[in-house]
Amino acid sequence: MSDKNYPRSLKILLFLLLLFGFVLIRYNEDVLFYDPFLSYFKDDFNHMPLPEFDNFRLILNLYFRYGLNMLLSLAMIYVIFRDWKMIKFAFFLYLTAFVVLLISFFMVIHFCGVHNNFLLFYIRRFLIQPLFVLLFIPAFYFQKRNS
Repeated sequence: MSDKNYPRSLKILLFLLLLFGFVLIRYNEDVLFYDPFLSYFKDDFNHMPLPEFDNFRLILNLYFRYGLNMLLSLAMIYVIFRDWKMIKFAFFLYLTAFVVLLISFFMVIHFCGVHNNFLLFYIRRFLIQPLFVLLFIPAFYFQKRNS
């Protein structure tokens, strides 16, 4: 399907639906995902010990949430740019980032514990929020414009 057969209004509608998907994930995060850090980081976490958690269950739920955000992000990039090379590259970046962030997350928990709460907070933020799409869309736009 070329861009001529892809009306701008449909592109905007698809983009908004995907954006709504992110909102639904965030709105239902307490129901959909096991994450004892949700309530921990809502409180005054600088003066609290880390919550008890099940490593395996937490990894599976982080993977599930990251995967949902990644799929919506890749669909959003496709709707905007319609370029499979960008999707493949973004997919590789997402997988690489997931591995690095997940290893970092558990290293901070197990080796630094409560002493690096802010580092833990920000690593977890990249795992559970679709922040990469906010970086990729402008980067891909710039790349496409300059090529």
